[in-house]
Amino acid sequence: MLLAGLCAVVGQARAGLFNDDEARMQVRQVDERVSKLEESGKQQAEAIGQQLAETSKQQTRSLLDLQAQIEAQNGELRNLRGQNEELKHLLQDAEKRQKDFYIDLDTRIRHFESIEAANAAEPAPPTTSDKTVDAALAADDIAVENRAYEAAYALFKAGNHQKAAGALQEFLKKFPDSVHAPKASYELGNAHFALKDFKSALASYQTVAGGKYSFSPKAQDAMLGVADCQQELNDTAAARKTLKQIVAKYPGSGIADKARERLAAIK
Repeated sequence: MLLAGLCAVVGQARAGLFNDDEARMQVRQVDERVSKLEESGKQQAEAIGQQLAETSKQQTRSLLDLQAQIEAQNGELRNLRGQNEELKHLLQDAEKRQKDFYIDLDTRIRHFESIEAANAAEPAPPTTSDKTVDAALAADDIAVENRAYEAAYALFKAGNHQKAAGALQEFLKKFPDSVHAPKASYELGNAHFALKDFKSALASYQTVAGGKYSFSPKAQDAMLGVADCQQELNDTAAARKTLKQIVAKYPGSGIADKARERLAAIK
């Protein structure tokens, strides 16, 4: 009996020891899993942190780039506004000069008409005084002529091509033999060209290139304008012919180089 009881106690003790070892093993396994999970979580956290840091850097760079673009656009906008204000000022000045010119011209014409009427009513032989008056009147005519051209050209320079064309036409009508007439006719061609009125531009250029004002230094520029108008009017054969004439007529010049470039571009 006693022996049987001792065997039973020993068996229970062995079972208890076995259960403790198994529990310790499970605890170690759990610890290992926890450590692995913690390490994995730490690695993932570091990776996420790096991604967030890189994303933040990229966003910062993008924001800085965007800010730089905005500043550049603002600077360009300010420049454009400044240019616009300058053009408005030039246009206002040109319109005022043109208005003053016509008022002055009308006054002078009335004055000349009254002098002519008086001379017609009381004819007298020319004297030194009369010659002086004639010289003064001629000088006045030149001054009026100069102001008229300057007013018209100022409109063109200010970019008001419609009004410039009208003013230049009026100038050529009143002063066809002016020293400014060749240039005025050429600028009239430029104004029409800017307005895409290529037929009128062609006529103005031709007057300078080979017509009334062909003696002018502007003739070669006008010939190039003729070719440009011909090309815009889809007369490619005529444009090619004009460009070849420029190369032959003005060899070694800058205008000939431009003509060659246009010839190369014509298909």
